[in-house]
Amino acid sequence: MSHHCHDEHASHGGGGDGHDHSHGGDHDHDHSDDITPALQHSLYQQIHFDEVEAFNEATAGSARAVVRKTWAERMTEEPELASDADEQLLVNVPFTAQVKLHSILLRTSPSSCAPQTLHVFLNRSDIDFSSADDATPTQTFELSQTSEIQELPVRRARFSAARRLTLFFPDNFGGDDVTRLSYLGFRGEWTALGRAPQNILYEAAANPGDHKVKGVGVKNQGGVNF
Repeated sequence: MSHHCHDEHASHGGGGDGHDHSHGGDHDHDHSDDITPALQHSLYQQIHFDEVEAFNEATAGSARAVVRKTWAERMTEEPELASDADEQLLVNVPFTAQVKLHSILLRTSPSSCAPQTLHVFLNRSDIDFSSADDATPTQTFELSQTSEIQELPVRRARFSAARRLTLFFPDNFGGDDVTRLSYLGFRGEWTALGRAPQNILYEAAANPGDHKVKGVGVKNQGGVNF
């Protein structure tokens, strides 16, 4: 397994595709004011963590560990999800409620191991590597080669009754054997037991003191600011 791109995670420089959206200037300013907008609509507590699974993960349980990261932990390098036999990764994320998905958040790196494409399938339990290439995704995203948080707004009408997401990463920027990502999160509204959608949900153990983190404030290709 190739590991030559792993050490590039720490860099916040631009990727070769010209889509790096990291902002210039001093990154050491206080981001505590970003807590509320960042955690509004968080679906963290609606994820069925025990049922999160991945195909072709190099370390068993690493996809679950990455999804378990809170917003406060979003910039930490470890744990990390890395592919094993080749560059493809497939991650299943079930929810404990009916979700109206707004966006997917992820963090990769400026390295050649960063995933380049994401195909998202809604409410499918039959997607594996043999069917993912032929099945029609609910939505496809072209990702950026950056270590900043990318927020990917979905077409909300298509994701208004989500119970399960399948995330298929078919390639990376360098054609390497290993694809890596270190954060996965979700934003939206949720409905349980016939109640009205819940619009604001804060993650467990979110400490304002933990949110003075570099790399927030990026405007990504979805046009969403944190």
